Amino acid sequence: MSTTYRPATAWRIAILLFLFMAVNFLDKIVVGLLAVPMMEDLNLTPAQFGLVASSFFWLFAISGVVGGFISNRVATTGMLMVMALGWSLFQIPMALSSSLAVLVLARVLLGVAEGPAFPVAVHACYKWFPDDKRAVPVAFFSQGGSIGLLLAGIAIPLITAHWGWRANFYVLSAVGLAWVLLWIALGREGAIGSRPARGTPETGGDRVPYRRLLSDPTVLACFLLHFVAYWGLALTLTWLPAYLQRGLGFSGIESGRLFAMVVAINIPVAIGTAWLAQRMLARGMSSRNARGRFSAAMLMLAGAAFVGVWTGELPPLIRVALIGLALGVSPTVYSLGPAMLAEVTPASQRGAVLAFDNSIASLAGVLAPLVSAYFIAGIGGADGYQAGFALCGAIMVCGGVLGALLIDPEKSARAMARHLDSPMTGKPSGSQTLAG
Repeated sequence: MSTTYRPATAWRIAILLFLFMAVNFLDKIVVGLLAVPMMEDLNLTPAQFGLVASSFFWLFAISGVVGGFISNRVATTGMLMVMALGWSLFQIPMALSSSLAVLVLARVLLGVAEGPAFPVAVHACYKWFPDDKRAVPVAFFSQGGSIGLLLAGIAIPLITAHWGWRANFYVLSAVGLAWVLLWIALGREGAIGSRPARGTPETGGDRVPYRRLLSDPTVLACFLLHFVAYWGLALTLTWLPAYLQRGLGFSGIESGRLFAMVVAINIPVAIGTAWLAQRMLARGMSSRNARGRFSAAMLMLAGAAFVGVWTGELPPLIRVALIGLALGVSPTVYSLGPAMLAEVTPASQRGAVLAFDNSIASLAGVLAPLVSAYFIAGIGGADGYQAGFALCGAIMVCGGVLGALLIDPEKSARAMARHLDSPMTGKPSGSQTLAG
C-alpha cells in the first residue's frame, strides 16, 4: 500500500464510493416512496408506517459505533463488501411478506448493515486523500446518495405502476449484488495517514482517551450539526413523497418526478459548497470559518427554508422549491464535518469518532419520522406535514447557532496535541498525525 497521494487511483475509489452511496440511499428511500401503496395495500395507519420507517434506525447508531471501532483495525475494503451483501439480502423479506413484524425486522436488520456505511466510506476515502484535498471527494461521493434518490424518484414509481410495489425490493437486491462484484474487481485499500510522518510518533500509539475526544467542544459541535442536518434528511426520506401526493395533490408519478427535481438541486449545490470551503481554506481562511461556521450558516439557511414551507398561502411549487433549497444546502456538513473531526482526532481513532458522529446523527432518523407522524395524524392534511417541516426548520436554526458558537477545529487540535505531549502520556506532540 502506497502512502503517497495518487490522484487517479484515489478518484477511482471515490467513484466506487459514489456508487456505494447511491445504492445506500436507494435502500433508504424506497419505503418512503412506497408510503402510499404500502399503507393502502397493507392497511397501515400513519403511525404504523412511521414505525416501519423509523425501525431502520433503531440499531443503526449501535451498529455504526461498533463498525467504526472495527474499521480502526480491519481493512475497509472487506467491511464495505460485507455491508453491501447484507443490504441485498435484507431486501428479500420486504418483497415477500405482508406482516408488520417482518417488515419492521427486515428494516431493523438493514439498518444494522447500513449503520457503519457512511463513516467507513469516509474513512476509506481519507486513506487515499491528504487533509487539504478531502472536502471535495467526500462531497462528491456523498452525492452518490443524491443520485440514488434521483434515480429512486424516477424509477420506483414506474416500477410500482408496472409490476407493483414489491418488485422494487427485488431490483434493489440485484443492484446491491452488482456493486459488490464491481468492488471486488476494482476496490483497493489506501494507506495515507496510516503510517507516521518522519519525526512523529507511531500512529498506533498516538491516542487520546475517548472521554477527552468526545467531550471536546468542536467534536460535540460537529455531532450537533450532523444531527440537525440528518433530521431534515430522515424527515424528507420518509414523508416528502407522501406530502407531495396527499398534502399537495400530485399523482404518484408526478410526485416521483418532483422528488427527483428536489434531489437534483442538491447535487451541484452540495459539491459547490464543499469546493468553496476548500478554496477558502487554500486562501488562508481558518478552518473554524471555512468549514465550521460556513456549515452552520448553511444549516440556518436550510432551517429558514423549512419554516417557510409552513408559513402563508404559498403555491405548491414554491413549497417544493423551499424544500429543495433546504435539502440543497444542509448536506454541506456531511463533507465538512468529517474533515473537522479528522483535524482533531488521531488517525488511529478516526474511524471510531466518525462512527460516533454518524450514529448520533442517526438518532434523528428514529425521532423525525415518528414526531412528524404525530403531527400528520393529529393535524391532518397538508398542515400536518408542514408542521413537521417547520419543527425541523426550528431545530436546524437552533443547532446552527449553537454550532457556530462552539466550533473551533484549530483550538481543539492544539488541545489534543498538548495532551499527546503531556508528561502523563510520555509522547511527543504530532500535529501531522492528528491531521492524518
